[in-house]
Amino acid sequence: MAERIVMVGASGFGREALDVLEAMQSAGADLEIAGVIDDRPSELNLERLQERGVAYLGTITDWLAGPHEEAYLLGIGSPTVRRILVDKFDTQGCRPFTAIHPNASIGSRAAIAEGVVVCAGAVISTNVRLERHVHVNPNATIGHDSILREFVSVNPAAVISGEVIIEPGVLIGAQALVLQQLTVGADTTVGAASLVTKDVPPDVIVKGVPGRW
Repeated sequence: MAERIVMVGASGFGREALDVLEAMQSAGADLEIAGVIDDRPSELNLERLQERGVAYLGTITDWLAGPHEEAYLLGIGSPTVRRILVDKFDTQGCRPFTAIHPNASIGSRAAIAEGVVVCAGAVISTNVRLERHVHVNPNATIGHDSILREFVSVNPAAVISGEVIIEPGVLIGAQALVLQQLTVGADTTVGAASLVTKDVPPDVIVKGVPGRW
C-alpha cells in the first residue's frame, strides 16, 4: 500500500517540496500525496495548488482533529516555525516523512534522519549527518563529515565545507559559504552570499565578506 503524505505549507517551499514528492513518485517511490494543510494559505497559493491538482485539506488544527493517519512533510522554510510544529505533531503521535529528490547526490555513509527534505541538485558528501527536519534547498552542497543538527535550513546554492558543525535552528542564506572545520551556533542566520571564516556564536545574524555580526 502506498505511503500517504500530507504536505504542511502551501507557500513557496511547500510547493517545492511537493516537486520533490512528485519526482520521487515518477522515479517509482510508492507514495501518494494526500493534500496540503496550511493555517492561512493565500488565494494565489490555493489557485496554484488547484492548478497542479493537489487538494487543500484545511488547517493544521483540522487535520489533527481527524484520524491523521498520513505521514507529514514540513514545507516550511522557517526553522523556528518547524520546531514549533514538530513539538505539536510529536505530542499527537504524527509520523514525519523523509523526502530526497532523485536528482540529489547522496554520498557514502550519509546519515539522514526523519523529516529531512533534500531538493534537486543538492550534493550531500560522504559521512554527512543530517538530523531531524533539516532542509537542503536546490543546488546546495554539504561537504564531507559535516553535521547539520535538527531544523537547519540551507538555502539554494549555499556551500557548507567539510567537517563543519551547524547547530540547531540555523538558517544558511542563498549562496553563502561556510569554510571548513567551523561551527555555526544555534539559531543563527547567515545572510545570503556571506562568507563564514571563523566560528559563529549562537543567535546572531552574519552578513558580508568576511562575515561579521
